[in-house]
Amino acid sequence: MSQFLYSGRSPRGEPVKGSLEAESEDAVAARLQQDGVTPISIVASLDAPLASAPLSQIALRMGMGRPKTADLVLFTRQMYTIVKSGIPLLRGLRGLAGSTHNPLLRRALEDVLHSLEAGRDLATSFGRHPEIFPEIYLGIIAVGEATGTLEAAFLRLSEYLGQERDMQVRVKAALRYPLMVMVAIGVAIGVITTFVMPRFAPLFRALGNDIPLPTRIIMGTAEIAHRDWYWVLAVGAALLLAGRAYVRSVGGRLRWHKFLLAVPVIGPLARQATLSRLSRTLSIALTAGMPMLETLAIIARVCGNDYLARRMLRLRDRVERGEPLSRAAAGVRMFPPLVLQMLAVGEETGELPQLLDEVAGFYEREVEFSLSTLSAAIEPILIVLIGGMVLILALGVFLPMWNLIAKVGAGG
Repeated sequence: MSQFLYSGRSPRGEPVKGSLEAESEDAVAARLQQDGVTPISIVASLDAPLASAPLSQIALRMGMGRPKTADLVLFTRQMYTIVKSGIPLLRGLRGLAGSTHNPLLRRALEDVLHSLEAGRDLATSFGRHPEIFPEIYLGIIAVGEATGTLEAAFLRLSEYLGQERDMQVRVKAALRYPLMVMVAIGVAIGVITTFVMPRFAPLFRALGNDIPLPTRIIMGTAEIAHRDWYWVLAVGAALLLAGRAYVRSVGGRLRWHKFLLAVPVIGPLARQATLSRLSRTLSIALTAGMPMLETLAIIARVCGNDYLARRMLRLRDRVERGEPLSRAAAGVRMFPPLVLQMLAVGEETGELPQLLDEVAGFYEREVEFSLSTLSAAIEPILIVLIGGMVLILALGVFLPMWNLIAKVGAGG
């Protein structure tokens, strides 16, 4: 028997998730229906031993071969073209499965074909692969199927994913230069400490007790790195694993995500980019006809930042109690006054999705401006770091040389 992960709806319509051990997906669906749960997605668990797991699951577990946002954008645009042109869905998907270059996406599409042939709808078939298709994607497809607007659903999703990809590309491009500088600084410090200072050490020891403090620190660091490098690597690896385990815990991840939002320069940019994505997602979902509460719950799960996700869940709870979205948003303190006014106008005029789209555009313009000035904002920090490194190394190397020259001059 195999382990399966499932998600569905309880008799009261509440989302439920869990795992069951059964012989097949149909057996899991039958058991859930006996318990009064309407299954939405059922997928094989990735917790099986590596020796018995399929290659696609092993690759997923190792983070290899997973379709990128660009792959999903291309697939969604192709699906929009298929639906718009009236090509039968099975024939179109079969053609896409044969032409896609990503092996995991190809296997997923083949499984979607089998699921459709078995009588399941498109959203449920896509939901069998949550590692590829996010929840908001499945929700909009489900609404498009139910309302007969599948073409519009794929069009909105392709636009949304395209904007998401463009944002990721711009952020990565803006951070590339600072990261390269930081790596270069680290490599320079490592080379000087490991290879340069040990060659000067015998000469500096001739000073006896007159070795300057910066030189003693650098010489001690170089000696430890040269003599006990394996301990340094072991301690570094242990600290890295401990930090990773802490960040993966619930409380640690929440504190880490809150800290990231408070980091100068980078924190405000991350907050603006996240809120832009959340506003755009909410606008797309409401335009497609998804219920507000369900959309807010999905957005909280796919937020990517636990601190902001907690705020989104608070926002959902306040809306569920009957508060207007603008007042609930003011209560959780996620948006500036200008955005709150736009939300209030959207609720009064009945054009909330359009105003949310304007909010997303507002944040996107803020992100673009922040990205355009990111290098100028980070340059002073980099200059201070580089200057500090050069100062320490210069004092560590040149001070003892000057002392040696002074001693030689005094002896002469």
